[in-house]
Amino acid sequence: MDKVVPTAAAAVADIPDGASIASGGFGICGIPAVLIDAIAEAGISELEVYSNNCGTDGIGLARLLERKLIRRIVASYVGENKEFARQYLAGELEVELTPQGTLAERLRAAGAGIPAFYTATGIGTQVADGGLPWRYAEDGSIAVMSPPKPITSLDGRTFLLERALPADFAIVRAWKGDRHGNLLFRKAARNFNPVCAMAATVAIAEVEELVEPGQLDPEAVQLPGIYIDRVVALSAEQAADKGIERLTLRSDESEIAGG
Repeated sequence: MDKVVPTAAAAVADIPDGASIASGGFGICGIPAVLIDAIAEAGISELEVYSNNCGTDGIGLARLLERKLIRRIVASYVGENKEFARQYLAGELEVELTPQGTLAERLRAAGAGIPAFYTATGIGTQVADGGLPWRYAEDGSIAVMSPPKPITSLDGRTFLLERALPADFAIVRAWKGDRHGNLLFRKAARNFNPVCAMAATVAIAEVEELVEPGQLDPEAVQLPGIYIDRVVALSAEQAADKGIERLTLRSDESEIAGG
């Protein structure tokens, strides 16, 4: 039951080239930065990544992009990452853009053993009709485009069929975790982390604070250890290293008071 692995490098050592990886985080909030760095250092390539976005320039999953380790990504947002946009538009990266809620549900469905589900999101758009550019050619033409999705009518409404998104591996970050893999997340850092872990055959969690079994209130556990296969305890320095996408500072107190 002790799922603690001594290092991040050891935790990702068996991820093969070409694996699919679900990665938690939203922007750079709650990203498994240490595990991402370990994958980058290992040079694991031809990856298919499922994540809300791809970090920001030089941070998070962008570390893998910079090394050309990602072949394809299913995401809902390209912004805040110039290299992501450049590789996509240059035809170096295949990108399946997916509505954000649909992406979350595709991951959750994979974890729940549901192969597909119907949703109204995307009806009347290219999400349903197909034709979204997944990969561009070098001349700027579309090399690969999204196919049309099956459509049905239920109770007088139209829905499209979305497939679940199972992953070979998941990398997630938690605030606290015990040796059995039970996890707690802190506020917005929870984001996509639980559903990414649920969707994977092998889920790896980096935790800011490792506690012993029994120290977490069972009623407070947000992701049960049954979903987690490996736990990496972060050092105090690694746990404190959290980026800020857009730093906004409060005005001087005198300005606030109208002075």
